[in-house]
Amino acid sequence: MSLFAPLANSWIASQRPYQPGRPIEEVARELGLGDVEGIVKLASNENALGPSPKAQEAMRKAIPQMHLYPDGGSFYLRQAIAKKYGISDDMTMLGCGCNEHAVLLAHAFMDKGDNWVVSERSFVVYKLVASLYHCQCIEAPMKGMTHDLDAMLAAITPRTKAVVVGNPNNPTGTMVSQADVDRFVDAVPASVVTVFDEAYMELVDPRNQVDTLKHVKAGKKPVVTLRTFSKAYGLAGLRVGYAMAQPDGIDLLNKVRQAFNVNAMAQAAAVAALEDDAHLDATRKMLVAGRAQLMDGMRKLGLDPVESVTNFILFPFQKAAGLTAALTKRKVIVRPMAGFGLPEHVRVSVGTAQENAQFLRALSEALIELR
Repeated sequence: MSLFAPLANSWIASQRPYQPGRPIEEVARELGLGDVEGIVKLASNENALGPSPKAQEAMRKAIPQMHLYPDGGSFYLRQAIAKKYGISDDMTMLGCGCNEHAVLLAHAFMDKGDNWVVSERSFVVYKLVASLYHCQCIEAPMKGMTHDLDAMLAAITPRTKAVVVGNPNNPTGTMVSQADVDRFVDAVPASVVTVFDEAYMELVDPRNQVDTLKHVKAGKKPVVTLRTFSKAYGLAGLRVGYAMAQPDGIDLLNKVRQAFNVNAMAQAAAVAALEDDAHLDATRKMLVAGRAQLMDGMRKLGLDPVESVTNFILFPFQKAAGLTAALTKRKVIVRPMAGFGLPEHVRVSVGTAQENAQFLRALSEALIELR
């Protein structure tokens, strides 16, 4: 008998929490291993190259100051972001990854009975956040494995407060074009906040990236662009992301965020990471080669992976749970997608060439076992 559930808000008590990817240590315990050696984690879309050497040095230098509270306004990091993107520093704010910004957006704009529109097969956290605020999450149908922006427009109601576009999208790895994004922004009513979750955008070749910041700078519509240091910059363990919007939008988000929400080490590392273009370029080159290695290998094994622009690949497999378990036994951690509404799909992150090869060997053995 629960002591607390009867006392909780009904929409919270019935909530199913987000299930993150399994850490290496948990799998090691499950397999009865004394350590994590030989286990490859390709489940959480992390940067296989790790943090920038400059970011690592910045973290080491920050250690003696860890008894002090961080800069509550992230002044130097906001300055660095503003300089990089050609905006004023009052057009950006820091959060604990893009996840916190999703919560802050709901907190600032959504009331009980309101809704925001997302795409089906998009990041599951959007749906969870709406539930936290006793609001509705309308999931527009996709066009194949890609956002259908026209369907999202059609799903907007008088109670819609925001539309959230994951671009590139997790978990499908697909991206909508610049032309489609431009038309979408023009068509969204001015009474609706347009949010672009671009956690994976820096992983895309700069020549192919979609520019949503031009709509932020134009200031004609309420547009928010979200980015993070977790993916391309390899700082997932520090949990630092940022929003970019017109100053009045940033001011509203600052009113609902907690003080000291981004720790001092994260701020120092992120400032240094922004300066290391060589590391970012090496990450992109690794991904191009790694995606090709995985796509070619999976196709040779008879699978049909979704074309991706990110550091992960989604592929259909009817016995997804069984395949995940079979790979885990072979010391390879991947992500089953049932929690994302794709029960017959698996997502694998792009690793180093050696990690990718280990996955493909394990996959070959697992497919024989399951077929």
